[in-house]
Amino acid sequence: MQPTQLWNGTSRLDVSLELAHKVWKAAGTDGKRANPATFTVNASDLWERFQQLLQRLEDFRAKWGLPARCRINLIYEAGQDGFWIARALKDHGVQAYVVDAASLLAPTHKRRPKTDRLDALKLLEHLRAWLRGERHELRVLHIPSEESEASRHLSRERGLLQKEMTQHLDRVRKLLRLYGCTDELDRQFWERLHAGEVCRADGRPLPQELRSWLLREEERLGLARCQFVRVQKTLMEALPEPMQRCIAMLAQLKGVGWVSATRLVLELFWRDFSNRRQVGACVGLVAQPYSSGESQTDQGISKQGNRRVRALLIELAWLWIRYQPRSALARWFARRTQGGSKRGKRIAIVAVARRLAICLWRYLHDGVMPEGARLKKA
Repeated sequence: MQPTQLWNGTSRLDVSLELAHKVWKAAGTDGKRANPATFTVNASDLWERFQQLLQRLEDFRAKWGLPARCRINLIYEAGQDGFWIARALKDHGVQAYVVDAASLLAPTHKRRPKTDRLDALKLLEHLRAWLRGERHELRVLHIPSEESEASRHLSRERGLLQKEMTQHLDRVRKLLRLYGCTDELDRQFWERLHAGEVCRADGRPLPQELRSWLLREEERLGLARCQFVRVQKTLMEALPEPMQRCIAMLAQLKGVGWVSATRLVLELFWRDFSNRRQVGACVGLVAQPYSSGESQTDQGISKQGNRRVRALLIELAWLWIRYQPRSALARWFARRTQGGSKRGKRIAIVAVARRLAICLWRYLHDGVMPEGARLKKA
């Protein structure tokens, strides 16, 4: 998230917030005093803690003689609290910045002092440097809207339920294999299990303890299936019209299914990108070189950003090679991996995934069809 403007006046209050489970440690300065002030917010209730933070900010503003409508910049690291603090601060006129904790530079000493107070002071230094234009100091995250985040939760819950159903079926297969039973887990299997007709390899009935366990697995599997159907229906009805149009556009391409298109739109393409470099950097599929003196090493991709999107793009890249063999990406992959090893193909498919993400972004943003791509038949 980029700030709307850089404050050029002297009436500005910069604050850093170090979040913990029970207390919040904050540091603030108006830029006119040598040492920043630190304070602790320790209310037991989270909302009371937030109100206490606002009151302390107002107290410091009045104590330091700042105008009533002075700009307040507050920074904290992304963590388990997510973005609700930033949204609540914005409603109260505070400019909040949520940063990736891994982007903060830290001393490399083996034994360095670390306390919440020192972390808050260091974070405040990073904020003031970032506001001066030193953007390499930290990585500020985009704050999604509540609607986008809620839709993303539905999509992730759908994936977790699908994974849970697969885990239940795999567990049943492994339990049956312990006694030499290799029956297919279709509808007739559960009917035969209730009737006591599922037997071991030598024809003897299954142990009663194992049969009871399998019946409980069936109950949990049925519950997961019911929840999966309800979540998928809710997800389809809850998505706004612009997102549904983007999903429909992606799903028209061969090799891109409805589920993959939905996850891409909810996890990646809810953001506004300015260029292709931002797309590649967001999914973490860009190279990370290491060059020092005569040492030249390729560290592979950065693996920053959303790991779910990164895994999805790798899967889509393989599907794109299979179902879009005449596209420019598939031809490039064929040329690069002709006569190569499996390892070479695994390396090249990462480049295909990055280029595919850029092509799909251009397809949604500018309406440019990926070169050589084909649509599904109506």
